[in-house]
This record gives sequence, C-alpha cells and structure tokens, in this order.
Amino acid sequence: MEVKARAPGKIILAGEHAVVHGSTAVASSIDLFTYVSLRFSTPSDNEDSLKLQLKDMALEFSWPISRIREAFPESAVPLSSTPTSCSVESAKSIAALVEELNIPEANIGLASGVSAFLWLYTSVQGFKPATVVVSSELPLGSGLGSSAAFCVALAAVLLAFTDSVSVDVNHQGWLSFGEKELDLLNKWAFEGEKIIHGKPSGIDNTVSTYGNVISFKSGSLTHMKSNVSIKMLITNTKVGRNTKALVSGVSERMLRHRDAMAFVFSAVDSISQELTTILKSPTPDDDLSVTEKEEKIEELMEMNQGLLQCMGVSHAAIETVLRTTLKYKLASKLTGAGGGGCVLTLLPTLLSGTVVDKVIAELESCGFQCFIAGIGGKGVEISFGVSS
Repeated sequence: MEVKARAPGKIILAGEHAVVHGSTAVASSIDLFTYVSLRFSTPSDNEDSLKLQLKDMALEFSWPISRIREAFPESAVPLSSTPTSCSVESAKSIAALVEELNIPEANIGLASGVSAFLWLYTSVQGFKPATVVVSSELPLGSGLGSSAAFCVALAAVLLAFTDSVSVDVNHQGWLSFGEKELDLLNKWAFEGEKIIHGKPSGIDNTVSTYGNVISFKSGSLTHMKSNVSIKMLITNTKVGRNTKALVSGVSERMLRHRDAMAFVFSAVDSISQELTTILKSPTPDDDLSVTEKEEKIEELMEMNQGLLQCMGVSHAAIETVLRTTLKYKLASKLTGAGGGGCVLTLLPTLLSGTVVDKVIAELESCGFQCFIAGIGGKGVEISFGVSS
C-alpha cells in the first residue's frame, strides 16, 4: 500500500511586514502543490533502511534502520498523538545523521529539511523501513511556502498510518481530512517548520493545512472561504533574500520615522480589511460585477505595493516585473519578504490568453520564472494506491 499526500503553497495577498507591527495580513493557498508519498518496506523487500528521494533534484538519502535506532535511544515509542518539539539531544543526534550524508555543497540548504524529515518520521512512525518520495511544483526559498507544504504533506502521509487519523483507504482520488485531524496534522507540521526556520509564525503551515484564505493580526488567525475566483500570475525573480535583514530594516525605519511609518502600517491594515470584505462577499453572476471586484482588488494591490516601497523592501528585479506588467495595464505587488522573491499579478477573468502569453514571454526573457495559480483552493489532501 502506498499513500500520497499533496499540500498547497501560499502567497500573502496583503499586509506583509506591517503584520509584525500590529496590522492585519491576508494569506491564501495557491493550487501549486508539494507531493509526498510513503511506502513501507515488506519483509520480502529485504530492505532495512529508511530512504528519502527528492525527485526534482535527483537526490536520494538513505539510513540503515540500525543507525537510526542508535541515534534515537530515547524515542523508541512512536508519539503520533502528541506533537512534540525536537529536544536538544535529538537535534544533536539528527545533526550527526545528516552530516553523514555528505549533502552536496550546492544543496546544503536542504540539510534543515532533511532534519525535519527525520524528526517527524521517527516521532510518528518510529523505526520502520520505508521509502518516502518528494516532488514539488513550488520553487524553493522564494516565499511561496515550499517548506511548510513539505512538512504538511509529510505529516499527512505519516499520520495516515496511525490510529490518530481515520481515512477511507478504499476511496478513489483525493480525500480531505476532518477538522480534528487537520488540527493534529498542522501541529506536527509546525514542529517540522520550527526545525527548518527556528521561529516560524505558523502562518505558512496553517494555510497549507486548511487551504482557503486566512487573515491574521497580532497572533490570531481567522479562516475564511473566498467567494471570488482569482487567478494570479506568480513571477519568481530568482533573487534570494535575507528575510531577517528585511524585517529588521523595516523596524529601523520605524524607529527613524515613527509617525510616518505608523500611518503606513495603519493604511496597510485598512487595505487588508477591505480585501477580506471583497473576498468574502457573495459572487455576482454577471461579468460587470466580477470586473468591478477585480478592479478593486487591483487598486488595493497597487496601494499595498506603494506602501511596501515606503517600507524599503522592494528591489530592482521586483521593479522590473512591475514595469513590465504595467505596460499591459496589469496590477502587481511583491508577496512575502520582498527584496527579491516573488511578485503577484492579478489576471482578470476577461483578459485574453494572448496577452497573458505576451506578458509571460517578456518576463521570462528577463530570466524570471512564471507560474499561473488559482487562489484560495483546498488544503492538504491524501490518496491511497497499490504501490508499484
């Protein structure tokens, strides 16, 4: 039996950076997924190791089960019902297991993801030999929540083989989890995110788990279902950025220009509030009202981008995307930390495919990578099949 899960990436529609200073932010799932499959080894396989295959990078890591047992004497009993943080001792044991892999220098950023994998796997499933395969439609490290989608999909396949989750293994196609199970799964995914990011906000894994749209302010999250069907062009500038440095840069600017920045954050808060109202309002049937809604969202995106520029988190590559899409009268804004990363461009319902192709061709000629994604779809799902 093979079980496969898929978990969506995320974008921030409004409110990034300002959320750190008490404003509302709005995040949404996108229909680009990370896939994780799990197959336990059977006695006839004569396999006594745990394998992790990263399909997109053509990398495979493997550990003899005896070596993992040695590393984790204290967690001999699976703990699947209670999400547990990785202790200092366990972190040391995991670091030793990861070091033995000799991960290629070019992929050294993967080490924290492999560490999260080892912690989640041993915590939920103990020491069973198995093969886990990962593939993703999300670019790594670009602010689209790829690490959270990995942790969520991994938690889903691991929990599917425990008593904590009841799913219909005979169901054909993708299956959703119940509310209580999503809650457990989300908590486990957050433990994985902590290993990867240190102090994550929990927003990425929550959006990936539950899907749809989430608004958050001062630590409290509100789930909501969007009634507007939106398509976005997501442009990955491929410019890496240091999120920590960008966040502290905004805080320093706040200290230098307290009053002005307070107005900036307050304006962002209003934009986020208005955006949630538009997304939640019932969808009209006629094109005119759909177009009206889209035009309002475009204006809010443009205003939000202007305020992000006031915060000092734009970048030459982001400005290139803005200029290019503006030529076609399309509205764009950066998403996430800024300083590179990804840019969102709203694709109106009545926009012709020819225009979209032209925009993408022009952006790709600048060396950028483009994706088209629907906004606010389902969260994590699971499917069962007979393994080949």
